[in-house]
Amino acid sequence: MKFSIKTDPLEKQRSDVLVVGVYESLKVVSDKTLFNTLIINYISSILKRGDMTGKIGSSLILYDAPGTKIPKLLLIGLGKEKELDGKKYHTAIRAMVQTLKKMDVKTVTSYLQIASIKGNHIEWNVEHFINEVMDATYEFNELKTINKKAKKVFEFFVIVDKKNHKMAELSLQKASALSKGIEFTKTLGNLPPNICTPTYLGKKAQELGKEHGIKVDVLDQKQIEKLKMGSFLGVAKGSRQPPKFIVLHHNKGKKNQKPIVLVGKGITFDAGGISIKPAGDMDEMKYDMCGAASVLGTFKTVGLLNLPINVIGIIPTCENLPDGLALKPGDILTSMSGQTIEVLNTDAEGRLILCDALTYAEKFDPAVVIDIATLTGACVIALGHHASGLYSNDDQLAKDLESAGQISMDRAWRMPLWEDYQSQLDSNFADMANIGGRAGGSITAACFLSRFAKKYKWAHLDIAGTAWKSGKAKGATGRPVGLLTQFILNKLH
Repeated sequence: MKFSIKTDPLEKQRSDVLVVGVYESLKVVSDKTLFNTLIINYISSILKRGDMTGKIGSSLILYDAPGTKIPKLLLIGLGKEKELDGKKYHTAIRAMVQTLKKMDVKTVTSYLQIASIKGNHIEWNVEHFINEVMDATYEFNELKTINKKAKKVFEFFVIVDKKNHKMAELSLQKASALSKGIEFTKTLGNLPPNICTPTYLGKKAQELGKEHGIKVDVLDQKQIEKLKMGSFLGVAKGSRQPPKFIVLHHNKGKKNQKPIVLVGKGITFDAGGISIKPAGDMDEMKYDMCGAASVLGTFKTVGLLNLPINVIGIIPTCENLPDGLALKPGDILTSMSGQTIEVLNTDAEGRLILCDALTYAEKFDPAVVIDIATLTGACVIALGHHASGLYSNDDQLAKDLESAGQISMDRAWRMPLWEDYQSQLDSNFADMANIGGRAGGSITAACFLSRFAKKYKWAHLDIAGTAWKSGKAKGATGRPVGLLTQFILNKLH
């Protein structure tokens, strides 16, 4: 897709189709400096005939409208004017994209983004227009050889008035970088586990580093053993794929600036180990590395924007498979921190690799540490697929992440991290167990991680319900790259 910002009046615009928003009141979304009364009156006369309701996502195609040289006119419903919020705006954009895919058009002039959206400004409208178009047009066709359809590519002319031109250009720059980071994350998630292995993730991280001047270290098994990451290595024992420990350094801030550290869970396939998962939908366990993918996608965005800030990425990555050497229920592991862990369920492996990564993060004297993981099915039960679970030992950090989620429309909901839950991790034989029973499963998983994050401000994002979609729309979502990027950008202001 290609996007450019335009400020010329409608009569000077040239493209294959013109997109205009319409409210349920049948009021046309317009701007006196951008529209002419001729086309507004024409659209209004057509709407009075009852061919369109203006309900959110509805559409109507018209031809040869007066007041413009653009031959096709696509009207998109925006619902009730006073109720138009970010979510409904996204719905309208997706409806536009789905209609455009059915039309014989290549160039599109859009006025959807000039609509008034509750709590937002034109720069937000432009950014989210571009990101939603990119999300709605993403396709994963890399491995298809039969009935492979060519991806339809559009060129969008995004219209704003002259006073907002500079802000819109900045929004375009940000949205372009963010959409590329999200696309990178999606593609890594959608790749099959026989291709996207720990070694593959390491190579992709190194390629990313070369492209954007990011220092990348990929530690192998011997180096991981020297660090005494017994918990991480315990999970990796059941696989023939060697584990990797990836560290990315985006050091573009001041030398004395403490870094933001992002830690991503990188289980490239999770069969559950000896505590094997049911066969149904097990193919979706290729998505158990989406936390790692989101860290790489965020670094791609940060690199493209060349942000003047220090950010560290840490990715422990391996497979979790059953094998004669695999971790067994009842085994006791010694983590990098020295704390011992009784493994009661080998399918609670994400926390076992993350805990060593959280200990490793101490060496950077971080401003904050945020781990991102497809950690628990319990989080899906609690929050569904709309919000990521958010846990933190610092109230301000939690508020900052919630705020970034609201702005980016990549929302997280804070969950309790009370001391009351810690006792569920008691073990008769080690410092702690790796599970705390069915009750509050997402919370006790976070409680487990909190024991390795006491030396800094820390937050945990459980993205098990938001990292991918199932069913007909199966595929990685690219979340929470939007949230993480907005959090980092907020730290620059």
